[in-house]
Amino acid sequence: MVKIITDSAADMPKEIIERFHLHVIPTPVVIDDVDYLDGVTIHTEEFYNILDDANRDIKTYHINPDMFEQAFRPYAQNKDSVLYLCFSTGIAATYNAANLAKQAVLEDYPDFDLTIIDSRSASLGFGLIVYKLLLLQEKGADKDTLIKAAEFFVSHIRHVFTVSTLKYLIRGGRLSKVKGTAGELLDMKPILIVDEKGSLQVLKTVRGHKKSIRALVDYVTEHIAEPSRQIAGICHGEDPEALSFTKTALLDAVHPKELLTSVVGCAIGAHTGRGIIGIVFFDAISEEFEA
Repeated sequence: MVKIITDSAADMPKEIIERFHLHVIPTPVVIDDVDYLDGVTIHTEEFYNILDDANRDIKTYHINPDMFEQAFRPYAQNKDSVLYLCFSTGIAATYNAANLAKQAVLEDYPDFDLTIIDSRSASLGFGLIVYKLLLLQEKGADKDTLIKAAEFFVSHIRHVFTVSTLKYLIRGGRLSKVKGTAGELLDMKPILIVDEKGSLQVLKTVRGHKKSIRALVDYVTEHIAEPSRQIAGICHGEDPEALSFTKTALLDAVHPKELLTSVVGCAIGAHTGRGIIGIVFFDAISEEFEA
């Protein structure tokens, strides 16, 4: 049986991890010069409380080759076939680090069957792809089918999200201080997408948080394919109020057969702040890969 694994930047809902016994490789986060592992030695509620404190120093770095090697070696030793779906190369260097680790493991286990797929996605965007693959596997799909399905899902996943404050985008260098400060004064909120290359792009800006959430829903309504046949998802930064408002607005507009919700973890939350809210969905449906 193929082992499907991912990393914590997928922001997988806990119930899915437990249901499928999913191996999630944790992303590191550094708080006041101390290393933590997302979802293992620090969890979102504690993390966002720390992030709210402007006096704390928080940094992230991608999973390095040594960490990946530690994660992959047990599978190689067990002669498992593995499919790893990773964080977008357009945002982090996770894919390259995973491939370096793969080559190191292959030196000792040349028959190790590991396929690494660049999700070109972030947060619940590739979490949703992983979930779809797990459902297909549950129905009996083999590895070749899972790889083809992953390629289809990666090509058709859509992300749209916004943030309640620009200060974290400014701090992380994703927005200039001049533009960011002006935007904060005018209560401007960016509407961001992850493009086909897996990179962040600003679609437009709107004034006010609730208007920005409605803009997310408008984007979904315009691009979603046959919502009654698909699974969509909402991710948020420990912000129940924004989640509730977004969920109501989304379900008023479209009616997916299933709606996942998850909390954005440390890997992404450190660069967006508590107020991130996003919606993920597919812009095409394939009968072959429906589950």
